[in-house]
Amino acid sequence: MLTNPTLNQMQALGLNGMAAAWRELAEQDGVAELGRDEWLGLMLDREIAMRADKRVRNRLAAAKLRFPEACIEDIDFTASRGLDRRNVMALAQGEWLKAHENLILTGQTGTGKSWLACAIGRQAARLDHSVFYARAPRLFEDLALARLDGRFPRLIDKLIRVQLLILDDFGTHSLSDQQRFHLFEIVEERYRRKSTVITAQTPVAKWHDLIADPTVADAILDRLVHNAHRIELQGESMRKQKTAPLLTGGENGEINHP
Repeated sequence: MLTNPTLNQMQALGLNGMAAAWRELAEQDGVAELGRDEWLGLMLDREIAMRADKRVRNRLAAAKLRFPEACIEDIDFTASRGLDRRNVMALAQGEWLKAHENLILTGQTGTGKSWLACAIGRQAARLDHSVFYARAPRLFEDLALARLDGRFPRLIDKLIRVQLLILDDFGTHSLSDQQRFHLFEIVEERYRRKSTVITAQTPVAKWHDLIADPTVADAILDRLVHNAHRIELQGESMRKQKTAPLLTGGENGEINHP
């Protein structure tokens, strides 16, 4: 008599995991042997699991990762790219995110920097961190337009508040005065508060020249680099290889669909 009304009440309260567990338990043999605490415990476990899954899905949808299916488990450590399994697995634990440290990925085009950044972003979402991915050139364009149409305060606030910001393809060209200002604003507000992942073809040693203004470059790099983990991917672009690709399927997608 109480089953349907109880299920309706659970669903009305948004307790869909508990409702699903209730239905499954009611259909199983031998459930009469379970005590009330065991029933309640199983139902709560299902509710917690479903809410965690939904939270991760929402975080990944908001992240807008370039490679949404990229994940730590699919990294190919057998390829000769300079990836150290121990270091990557340590990053996957997320302590660097809690410490508000940064990560810099450099290497030739086509070596999988963007894919790896997205895999790390996905892992951060699993660890319940908010994530946002943006290609640096496109982001600078959007920031410039946002100044004209009134979106700038909202957009800059989003970039400052997100727990993990991924800036992909940094350093494809020298920065203008406005772009330097925007980058400094973001870096300054995130320093020691949030974590940032940056991918770049250009080695860190040449970033000073890309930023162009010595004073601003010193300020930006001091906040980005000194507390950053670094991974330098080695080898030539996979675009040059016709056979036996060494990257994962996701990384080959990066090459075939840049």
